[in-house]
Amino acid sequence: MSSRTFRPDPTFYPSPSMAQSAPRETLAYVVEIDATGRTPDALVVLDLDPTSPTYAQEVGRLDMPNLGDELHHFGWNACSAALCPTMPHPHVERRYLLVPGLRSSRLYIIDTKPDPRQPTIHKIIEPQELEAKTGYSRPHTVHCGPDAVYMNALGSPSGDGPGGIFVLDHTTFDIKGAWEKNRGPQHLSYDFWWHLGHDTMLTSEWGTPNMVEQGLNPEILLAGGYGHSLHIWNLRTREHVKTLDLGAEQQMVLELRPAHDPRQTYGFVGVVTSLADLSASVWLWHLDGTEWKIQKVIEVPAEPADPADLPPLLQGFGAVPPLITDINLSLDDQFLYVSCWGTGELRQYDVSNPFEPRLVGSVHLGGIVRRTGHPRSDEPLTGGPQMVEVSRDGQRVYVTNSLYASWDDQFYPAGIRGWAAKLDVQPGGGLTLDPDFLVDFGEKRAHQVRLQGGDASSDSFCYPNP
Repeated sequence: MSSRTFRPDPTFYPSPSMAQSAPRETLAYVVEIDATGRTPDALVVLDLDPTSPTYAQEVGRLDMPNLGDELHHFGWNACSAALCPTMPHPHVERRYLLVPGLRSSRLYIIDTKPDPRQPTIHKIIEPQELEAKTGYSRPHTVHCGPDAVYMNALGSPSGDGPGGIFVLDHTTFDIKGAWEKNRGPQHLSYDFWWHLGHDTMLTSEWGTPNMVEQGLNPEILLAGGYGHSLHIWNLRTREHVKTLDLGAEQQMVLELRPAHDPRQTYGFVGVVTSLADLSASVWLWHLDGTEWKIQKVIEVPAEPADPADLPPLLQGFGAVPPLITDINLSLDDQFLYVSCWGTGELRQYDVSNPFEPRLVGSVHLGGIVRRTGHPRSDEPLTGGPQMVEVSRDGQRVYVTNSLYASWDDQFYPAGIRGWAAKLDVQPGGGLTLDPDFLVDFGEKRAHQVRLQGGDASSDSFCYPNP
């Protein structure tokens, strides 16, 4: 009589350093948005194999069955967190992508098997079900945890707050309910992540749906009304522990990137803009003894510009704000990548000492004023590096150029033509543009990228580097 052995998904790794040795990615999944709402959004499959005749080309796609979803951030149903000791069912598979519509509140469960180039819809969760089971709407971010799939939402069905987190079953994708047991003063929502080994959740702040869906509201901004705090939670008890207020002048505290090494208790968060001088910044949170603290470690200044070259929203300021809209951290915790969507710059910092980052690389693409081009494009680029994703080995960086349709139209009123580009990382630091990689999405807009098998922002780890 033979015995049956169950093995974990081969794309799961106990530690970040082990994940760095994973096979090179050969496909990417990118959400493509029709900002006009005339055709459905899509999940596009790109060929990332440089030896392939279709390198840097679309090799598959899945058009959604509805209009006006505005697909945004998305993520895997399972990842390396499945190897954590607290995982109740570790034999899940990295197979499904959970793709929410930020405007429609509809959630698509996409099956990437049996053919990764031809994904299919496995299940659709309608907004009415999300509202009934959680009280939330506008789902935004997806992270696979040890015990469930976690997602957050910007607010309530009315478009007001509070926003928060809800959880789904790893395999059935049934919604379990809202995550918070005691939310304390937390009202605004954006990103969330955790230090699994320290039972700590962190959440950041943007604004309620009514504050963001029609574009950036200057009155709310100048009054310091967008999010400016980081929230610390007890991951096990689901209770709010502490608010770290960066100050009302620091508007829109967005992407959270904790250290991948589970022994570490620090991470980085990007701030879109300062009311004092239109600069953007990156802040470091860290555990000092038993107290969580936060401090600014990177500041990117605004760039003076002729008002005639600026969109109406910025003409009175006479400057281009950097607008840090995304950041990403390599798996070895050495390099932090910072997207400056306004100035059209992707910055690379050496954060080996997280308290003293060093700028070691920079590439310009697009930008409100610069509109820096690409070797494969005959026209200047619109938009700028926005969503940024890093390969598991840390050698390649992928960027796309759309933020959010209504905000795109304010900062790039002449229109955005969607694109994706790739940069190569030099040993010890430095970035080089891949002259052969530019994906033109035409009038459609490209947002987040996910790499087949995992990437630098898809997995959490419970075991330290050997």
